[in-house]
Order: sequence, then structure tokens, then C-alpha cells
Amino acid sequence: MSSSMMEITFLGTGSAYPSPSRGASCVILKMDDGSWMFDCGEGSQIQLQKSKVKAGKVNKIFISHLHGDHMFGLPGLLCTISGNNQRSEPLEIYGPVGLRKFIRTSLELSRTILGFAYLVHEMKVLPCQIPSEIQKWKVEESCDSLSLHPNERKGRLIQADQDNVWTLYSNDKISVKAVYLQHRIPSFGFCVHEASSPGKLDISRLTLQGVKPGPWCKEVKEGKVVTLPDGRKIDPADVVGPPKPGRKVIILGDTCNSSEIYTVGMDADVIIHEATLQNSLKDMALEKGHSTPEMAAEVAKDLNARLLVLTHFSQRYMPVSDEYEEEESVSILLKEAEEIMGAERVIAAEDFLSITVPIRQSPTKDKAEDSVPNLAIFKQSSALKRDHAENLENEKNFLRENGKECERTYTEESRVKRLKIEETT
Repeated sequence: MSSSMMEITFLGTGSAYPSPSRGASCVILKMDDGSWMFDCGEGSQIQLQKSKVKAGKVNKIFISHLHGDHMFGLPGLLCTISGNNQRSEPLEIYGPVGLRKFIRTSLELSRTILGFAYLVHEMKVLPCQIPSEIQKWKVEESCDSLSLHPNERKGRLIQADQDNVWTLYSNDKISVKAVYLQHRIPSFGFCVHEASSPGKLDISRLTLQGVKPGPWCKEVKEGKVVTLPDGRKIDPADVVGPPKPGRKVIILGDTCNSSEIYTVGMDADVIIHEATLQNSLKDMALEKGHSTPEMAAEVAKDLNARLLVLTHFSQRYMPVSDEYEEEESVSILLKEAEEIMGAERVIAAEDFLSITVPIRQSPTKDKAEDSVPNLAIFKQSSALKRDHAENLENEKNFLRENGKECERTYTEESRVKRLKIEETT
């Protein structure tokens, strides 16, 4: 059964550590049953407080890899939720082996007691995920399963199946699976897949059979053959249309090769893929374990994705919404992806951007749904709270009113500075 709400909100879209222009990586997937967080970079709790997303509604957190810009915000976020008494049910956290040790050590050394319980479910890393250059650096990633933090409950160790897919969570409504990505340290991508919904009951077909609708119609829609009082049998195949496919959202961590997502990601509604550097800097991107817009768009195209969202931009690129020269903004990355996907199937993420993922309709012969431009289907809005939005607008107005102080042009010296920042990521 499809959830009526599925909304993606970006709290951080930058690579490395937060800059004044954007926060570190953090994505919220909001649904009827709560909100799931994907990555929690430094400052995510501050971004969360500025947004319309309620911290207490976050009931699952998925960490793609153990680089700081994707998980250094976790201890602060847990304390923020606890300090505001925003949670009573246990919080489930998923990530690579080593995440449990990071959280437990952070909380224990700071003598922090939370107002809720938490569990850390770790994904066992495959040998092929460990690059040769880090194999020499031996780190004890596991920790004693008996010496739990006072708020900690024992989590699971999740193994990959024969197709190298980790099944993290699954119920009758939705599932979350993970695949490995190639990066400088073990990294994962997540596929959130909603279960399909029953098709529409065709009343006209019942009328042709001289049958009046009744309470039994619900069972027929659920796929059950129903026997009426007069002995006639109603077969769902005769009166129920094709099921509505569930929505599929793919959220990938840092990667220079995301081909493993092909195993579970076909026909995705949305794929969120990093595009750290422009195509002309592909060699630098690959060296640092990152992707270009062309690489992201090729994956999205192969998966027949309805919408590609680029994110995780180098801090050398300013947000599209700010008034910078094109060569210095994310727009150059966006245009490079559009050359492959088309302008109606790609957007660039910005902090506090929210995207509503529409419910899929049952397939039709004319496939009218596919002919609608994707950017018209996916409603976009801002998740920034009104007071913070007003403060931000006031800051921009102040800059505009101060002439040269607000000019968004950069010298060669500043370009070199940004290059040095990129070389450290």
C-alpha cells in the first residue's frame, strides 16, 4: 500500500566540510510514518532546526560512509533530539562497520545520557570495498557487543547476499536495500522501494456480471478470490486493473563508480547522485573517489530514472540561486548533466530544497504519465522556516545595498584558494 506522502528535503549539499554557502551532506526522506535521514554531516542539527522537518520525527538514520562530512553531525543531532525531549521510541541507525564504535565512543567520552534508546545496525564490508591504499592502516572498527552505552540496545550485523545487496529494512509497505560504491573508503548507496498498491476495481465489469458492489470488494482488491452467496466466484484478474507500482528513491553516497546500483535501481523515480566536479576535471574527481555530472547522468539514464538530482558539489561552485558568474556556480554542472538527461529530468540540489515524489499510477497502454515533463510532476518547495528565510533575505538585501561590498566576483587568488580546498577533500 503506497504512503500518501514521500518528500525529499536536502539539508546539506556540499562536499568536505560546511561552508557559508551550503551545509555538509544530509538528506531527509519524509513519509507518513516519520522521517528518515540519509547521512548526517557536521552541522546537520543546525540545518534541521532551521528547516520545517521536526527532529523528533526522525526515526531512522542511514550513514553511507564514515567520512566526516557524512557523519560528524551524529553526536550533536542525538543530543539535540534528546535535549528537546523530542523522542521516546528507540532510534535505529544503519551504516558501515565502525559506526557503532564512533557513536558509542563519542557519547561515552562526553558522559552523555540520551532521553531515548538507540540501536546501530552495521553492514559488514566486503573485501573488494577496501582500497589497497588504506589496507596498510589497520583500525579496530568493531567494539564489544556486551559493553553497551546506557542508552544503546544491541543492533544487528547485516551481511550482503549472493548479489552483493544488503537488506537493511523491510515490511509490507516499504524496503531499504544497500549496495556498495567505489570510493576512498567503504561507501554505500541506498534504494528505498515502496510496495505496489492494488489496482482499481472496475465496477463496470461487475455490473456486466449482474453483481452489486459490497464489503467483499476490499478482499478482491487485495487479490483474493471471493465466493458470493449464490455460489459465483469473483476473480480479481477479471475485475481489478493492474497494480500501481510503488515509488523508488535512490540515495547514493560518495562514489567514483556506482554501477552496483543497477542491481536494485531500475526505473527509479528519483536518483540522488553526487557530482563533485565538472567533466573537464574528471581525472581529479576519480583520484579523489568522486563523480562528474556526465558520470551521474549516464547512471541515471541507464536506470531509466524519472529524475536525477545532483548534489555533493565542490565548494568551488556557488549555488545556482546566488548571483555568481556561471563559470563559478553549480549551473555548469547542471548543464553538463542536462546534455545527457535533458533539461526536464535534472535538477541541482540546494540546501532546504524539498521535492515531492508523486504516487505512481497504474501502467496504461498510451503511457500518458511518461509524456508529462518530469519537473512538472515533481513539486518543488522550500523547507526553510519562515523566520530563517526572512533573515537570509535581509542579509542579501544588506549586501545589495552596499555596492561593491556585495559584488560576487572573484580574483585569481580566490580561485587558487578554492582549488586548495578541493585538493584536501
